[in-house]
Amino acid sequence: MAEMTGREKEAALLRSFTEMDRSIFAAVYGRRRVGKTFLIRSVFEGRFTFQLTGIAQVETKQQLANFHASLVRYFPLFEDRPVANDWFQAFQYLISALESIQEPGKKIVFLDELPWLDTPHSIFISALEHFWNSWASARSDVILIVCGSAASWMINELINNTGGLYNRVTHQIALEPFTLAECEAFFRAKSPGFDRYQLLQLYMVFGGIPFYLEAIDTGKSATQNINDLCFAPQGRLRREFGRLYASLFKKADKHIAVVEALAQKSKGLQRGELLKAARLPDGGSATAILRELEESNFIRKYQAYGKKKQKAIYQLADFYSFFYLRFLKNRNRLDEDFWIKGVDTPEVRAWSGYAFEQVCLSHLRQIKNALGIGSVQTQSSVWSGSDGTESAQIDLVIDRRDQVVNLCEIKFSIRPFTIDKTYAENLRRKIGIFKASTKTSKAAWLTFITTFGLTTNVHAQSLVRQSLTMDALFGDGELFV
Repeated sequence: MAEMTGREKEAALLRSFTEMDRSIFAAVYGRRRVGKTFLIRSVFEGRFTFQLTGIAQVETKQQLANFHASLVRYFPLFEDRPVANDWFQAFQYLISALESIQEPGKKIVFLDELPWLDTPHSIFISALEHFWNSWASARSDVILIVCGSAASWMINELINNTGGLYNRVTHQIALEPFTLAECEAFFRAKSPGFDRYQLLQLYMVFGGIPFYLEAIDTGKSATQNINDLCFAPQGRLRREFGRLYASLFKKADKHIAVVEALAQKSKGLQRGELLKAARLPDGGSATAILRELEESNFIRKYQAYGKKKQKAIYQLADFYSFFYLRFLKNRNRLDEDFWIKGVDTPEVRAWSGYAFEQVCLSHLRQIKNALGIGSVQTQSSVWSGSDGTESAQIDLVIDRRDQVVNLCEIKFSIRPFTIDKTYAENLRRKIGIFKASTKTSKAAWLTFITTFGLTTNVHAQSLVRQSLTMDALFGDGELFV
């Protein structure tokens, strides 16, 4: 197996299970392609006592047949046993197999893609509950690790279970995409071929998803890689969008409708606006769809500065989904060199600005540390408003407990960004509208986050309190308090 980069804390926690004097029930969950299975296999490679991977979109009968095949692979003496009739019998087979082991040591059981095992009317959860409560938890030598990409299922059916599995999960690991710093370490381990601007471009398309990063050729530029993976006829990620959502959600068309609606409004939509755009009725089913997308990190919900809780904003947070919907969907004749030819077009420049904003929003800890406010309590949001005459919007507002508000302008450019006289007047007007609209008594500090910094001139010196470059996004987020 390939060497693992990053995930040191998560790997250390998994390794510690073998030293504990009690049985462990650990749940690992996160977005599909984020590296959950790879992490677990890297830590316990060759040490599984039993491993089972659920199969997507098959009935209980096929899942039980797959369980039997896995059981025979690890315990050949069970070959003569008939396939279990239900999950209670299947787990009883597993108990018998584990009890037949004579050697001392931990019994490591890994159930991958757990949500797929829970087919309709299968009573899988009840059987799993019985396995843990009646047998495994009473021992000190069982390490049960369950994993799933359907984060909402893992959270609601397992971790927050209100039945027999209530409070039974002893450890949980929510695996997040790589940060830019982790991506830098990932590629440094493979080859020193990318500078930070190249890495930023890749992140704006693929996010920090290890599966996508593995497909990148370090012998080619970021532009070439994006073109080859997404626009070439056999590009590995050209058709990823449909597969991604279909593998996670049973009625993916409704989830996709929400994602498509948000892709049309980069600043986000309130719930009512979103449901109208997605043509979904308001109600419990819509709430469930939004929750599932949010818990799977495809969308985010945030509170706009100065707005009531009921007016929370939903925004598309998945980098690849936004890129796909902007450039790949509904293009009947896709030029296989589209990205190389169009890298400096207005369409790509507009997308770049939004994507860079999203990178910043996913690295708020790093931004706070770079501003020297890692230990200051804050709330981060976007803002749009009016003073009654003119309207304005601010890319990122960091509201601080120390009586300061950072008003962040986020600008993507291929060179240092220049604030000219006209733009300086616009910035002054924007700050004035913010103060008048919000009636804040806090100091408003104009802050710039750019790729290559600001051109030094009288406007930058007189207006900008703090300026960060993309290097700040590659910083350590661990200092955040």
